[in-house]
Amino acid sequence: MSIPDLNLLVTLDVLLAEGSVARAAKRLQLSPSAMSRALARLRETTGDPLLVRAGRGLVATPRALELRERVSQLVQDAEAVLRPAEQPDLRQLARTFTLRTREGFVENFGAALIARIGEQAPGVRLRFMHKPDKDSTALRDGSVDLETGVVGRAASPELRTQGLFRDRFIGVVRAGHALSEGEITPARYAAGSHISVSRRGLDKGPVDGALEPLGLTREVVTIVAGFSTALALARSTDLIASVPERHTANLRAGMHSFTLPLDLPAFTVAMLWHPRMDADPAHQWLRGCVRDVCAQR
Repeated sequence: MSIPDLNLLVTLDVLLAEGSVARAAKRLQLSPSAMSRALARLRETTGDPLLVRAGRGLVATPRALELRERVSQLVQDAEAVLRPAEQPDLRQLARTFTLRTREGFVENFGAALIARIGEQAPGVRLRFMHKPDKDSTALRDGSVDLETGVVGRAASPELRTQGLFRDRFIGVVRAGHALSEGEITPARYAAGSHISVSRRGLDKGPVDGALEPLGLTREVVTIVAGFSTALALARSTDLIASVPERHTANLRAGMHSFTLPLDLPAFTVAMLWHPRMDADPAHQWLRGCVRDVCAQR
């Protein structure tokens, strides 16, 4: 079975609305002869003359009258499908967005983000999930709508990314710790007892790489999976935690923070999403909220 030329629906809609080959041709910016050929094709396709001569004009056949409203609605529906999506009414939007983030993001940005979302779209709910790795499968299959983190080489090249803020590693100790006073040199920093943060349980990381050219090593007393755990331990011991500054601002309240005496580059925390969500108006709005909240804090 051959597939009919669906462009003929638009031609038929205009012809039935105008009841005139000349007027329909003018409306579609075609020549009268081109419109006459289109009418001939429509007659052949439908098996009905559709418009027949009556005096000096044309009148619709019963089949054409039957089709007129249906064709008009079909054309309107097709135009709506092909039109860019309209901006949602945020006050009426009911949707749950799942965000996958590293610890510290919710503690520092979550309250402001929830407040902004609630003010603009009270029917929207945020679901925060822990980010144990950089696997992009959840973004690809749609179980996660948006993710935050450092874009590494393991990230899928198909993902869309946008930077949120720059961050850097700093040292943190309890109030009254020996490192809370005086100049902190690389040797003095390395001489302390340290907490290593590694999701994979590794005992060496960027800090150790920065110490090595200086001929220094640090004593790692314990290895933990997250920054909040490291800070909790540092708060109640003499251990030193090295954590991202902006990501842990609220978690470090009451503790002493200091600039690391090492050559460690700053890094960009970004949001990541799958291109399937790129043009979705509600998702665009969510990304704008995340971007604005991170810029303000």
